[in-house]
Amino acid sequence: MTVNQQTLQQGLHLCLNSTDLDWLGTKQEGKVRDSYSLSDGTRLIVTTDRISAFDRSIGTLPFKGQVLNQLAAWWFEQSKDLVPNHFLERVDPAAMKVIECTPLPVEFVMRAYLTGVTSTSVWTHYEKGERIFCGHTLPDGLVHNGPLPKAILTPSTKAEHGGHDQSVSREELLKANVIGAKDFDQVADFAHRLFAFGQAHCAKQGLILVDTKYEFGKTSDGTIVLIDEVHTPDSSRFWFASSYKQRLEAGLAPESFDKEYLRAWLKGQGFIGEGAVPTLPDDVRIEAARRYIQACESIYGQAFIPDLQEPHDRLRKNLSS
Repeated sequence: MTVNQQTLQQGLHLCLNSTDLDWLGTKQEGKVRDSYSLSDGTRLIVTTDRISAFDRSIGTLPFKGQVLNQLAAWWFEQSKDLVPNHFLERVDPAAMKVIECTPLPVEFVMRAYLTGVTSTSVWTHYEKGERIFCGHTLPDGLVHNGPLPKAILTPSTKAEHGGHDQSVSREELLKANVIGAKDFDQVADFAHRLFAFGQAHCAKQGLILVDTKYEFGKTSDGTIVLIDEVHTPDSSRFWFASSYKQRLEAGLAPESFDKEYLRAWLKGQGFIGEGAVPTLPDDVRIEAARRYIQACESIYGQAFIPDLQEPHDRLRKNLSS
């Protein structure tokens, strides 16, 4: 990894926790991203350094916003001929300009392995003895962190800020009139295409794309496009292919560099989404940031160069035009 310990420590004091760019337009604040409707009919998305887990905001990580923004922009460019997306251009290390869209009220989660620690994870349900997950029948005899018979689409409801997402089936979504059958099937096809594309690329890089979350929206003319982010450590789980089989046979957790490290640390503190959020120690924040940067560099094979300017001043300067 190209970013050294000293730079990571410096980054602890350069975290972008919030934005105040109301002069650009109306602000919408998500768990990680702040976005602004612009006068030209587009939208500015600023990826902050906030980190969320178990559907709660738990603090900030050095350079996380820059990593996610850079990686998402790269994936959007790589996959634009496969599935249409909302990306227009990067306008700051942590911000991009996109097409204005109306988000669909469903998250589309693709899974290829029996893993996870959250209440919506396939392993949590399987461990309890459940064999039908989001409409998919799973056979007996599968092992923790082992592969599923095939990649499956497991939709999830979008909870309000502070709430918890719920895994649901296609039939449940249609029955509740959350989304129409035509839109669902179009997005399901997009999700399968993107996941296969991501798995193939990651395999070339010595990585396993275990699972991922996609979000989609509609443009003003009704076109469905990929939005938000794609194949980042926030939305996806990655394992190292070189050690996967050996660790699986030994009953060890696969080596990873995604958000699972933080989820495991939080779970070790007794936190899985309810109650007070534990304070992240600086060493945990630095290690998590190191993993995000390693993911970025491993996925597209280039060095990540962090911007060390004060982030609020940099944003105002870059966005003033």
